Amino acid sequence: MKTLTPKALRKGDTIGLISPSSHCAYPDKIEQAISYLEKNGYRVKPSRHLNRIDTDPAIADQHKLHDLHEMFGDPAIKAIICLRGGAGATRLLKKINYDLIAANPKIVVGYSDITALSLALFAKTGLISFSGPMLATELYEPTPYTEEHFWEMLTSPSYAYSLQNYSGHPVTCIRAGIAEGILVGGNLSVLSSMIGTPYMPSLKDSLLFLEDINEPAFRIDRMLSHLDNSGLLAQSKGVLFGQFGNLAENTTEENLRQQNIFSYYSEQTSIYSPVLRGLSYGHIKNLMTLPVGARVKMQLSSSGVFSLGALNPVIEL
Repeated sequence: MKTLTPKALRKGDTIGLISPSSHCAYPDKIEQAISYLEKNGYRVKPSRHLNRIDTDPAIADQHKLHDLHEMFGDPAIKAIICLRGGAGATRLLKKINYDLIAANPKIVVGYSDITALSLALFAKTGLISFSGPMLATELYEPTPYTEEHFWEMLTSPSYAYSLQNYSGHPVTCIRAGIAEGILVGGNLSVLSSMIGTPYMPSLKDSLLFLEDINEPAFRIDRMLSHLDNSGLLAQSKGVLFGQFGNLAENTTEENLRQQNIFSYYSEQTSIYSPVLRGLSYGHIKNLMTLPVGARVKMQLSSSGVFSLGALNPVIEL
């Protein structure tokens, strides 16, 4: 399948807003995020059902699909940013008009539950999307690091060639090495639920990146064992573990369990696959924006010196 590269954002472009997952209980954050986007020189078009609440999933799905399809079908919309994660995006996957999306490739941004949408778009159309900040979680008040990665990734074709980790996130080398592959990943809980479906991209020739939040070590173990038992860990060329935190009982003992689990599953990958933990990706304030579906190269030394960069453009002028 041919990779689809969206057009870069330009000042004055219109950004569409959708909510494929959960609603936001704080509408003021949405207004703040819209104001932020407008202050940066962009027009903003909220979808018809943005942040609508409906307890009937059948009705909610109709609304979400309407908004998604409308944004892709509108030639004035140059980028689509998701409201937040939560739940609900996986229900949409078999009902999406992928032909419409393939005919109108655009920037799509979101992470967490939006992992389902990102992976499905790449699996079905080859569209590169961007796992990054959302309206109600980061963009209403982004940190300088998050802000730089977000705007530079979406506006500058050269920015993705060298992606820098946040200075406050030390990288730990689990296995040193150099690898190239297609960047695939996102939230571990969502990704693991997609295994065995036609919406999960192949992990052959991939660099796999993963994060999660509020998951105890035994659940992380269970999900990684699913990846391992499916043969998917062994297929990847390298693994980048992001931030796994915010657990109430995130004690020193729990952290040690996590570290041991990451080390254990690293042994299930190829002996030539570099593996790290500490990527600036996850449910965190200083959030890297990652191009899902891009061909990238990672280099990792035993001391934790790390580089990551795209080998081809992830957006076009």
